[in-house]
Amino acid sequence: MKTYYLTDTGKVRDHNEDSLIILNNSNNEYLLAVADGMGGHKAGEVASSIAINYLKNEFEKIDTIGSKKEAIKWIRDCVNEINDEIFEYTNNNIESKGMGTTLVIAIRTKEYILFGNIGDSSGYVFKDKKLFKVTKDHTLVNLLIATGELTETDAQYHPKKNILMKALGAINPAEVDIFDVENDINGIFLCSDGLSNMLSTEQVEVVLNSDLSIEDKMVKLIKKSNIRGGTDNISVAYMEIESGEL
Repeated sequence: MKTYYLTDTGKVRDHNEDSLIILNNSNNEYLLAVADGMGGHKAGEVASSIAINYLKNEFEKIDTIGSKKEAIKWIRDCVNEINDEIFEYTNNNIESKGMGTTLVIAIRTKEYILFGNIGDSSGYVFKDKKLFKVTKDHTLVNLLIATGELTETDAQYHPKKNILMKALGAINPAEVDIFDVENDINGIFLCSDGLSNMLSTEQVEVVLNSDLSIEDKMVKLIKKSNIRGGTDNISVAYMEIESGEL
């Protein structure tokens, strides 16, 4: 098992509001998470840090994440607690009012893999040299696609493609989507929209299929995103799973 995560400010923003982490415990269970903060200078990075720090503290408290049912409850409980902490922070710090964060989580154990997300940071599985998106973005254009008011092609160029319908710190209670995926995969890939808006799934696949080290793959993805404009902060977290590895 190899893991690596990396974040970059990009070419346009003057500071980085993303936070991310990869953790594992003595039971060989893994937590990967990416949070993309929003809300202006220092506010967005506070929100994303609250999310990642809370997950880190909670994951390090326990010896095992438990059964799939227990892990789903753990994700939901964490998301709601993070949401409450963000609201509490904004109530005590008026200048940060309106801040929030996306969050995408992946948990891998010997028995199962779960994804959770709220917002438009993305979770993928890599299998048989192909990258498959697991999560669904909570954006205005995705809502319009679901109602038949917009085609997927039109959505790519829609002027309001980045408007979020859900985010932590924006709605109470928080509603996180949970996805249960098969364990027989070759990798788990998470990213903020700073990457997914710059590179297609096929372009990411090319890099993941290369002979580069896992570190160099992540560096290359960020470089390619910056070459294509780097209009937002860029964050990537990746787990490579060798065949037969539990």
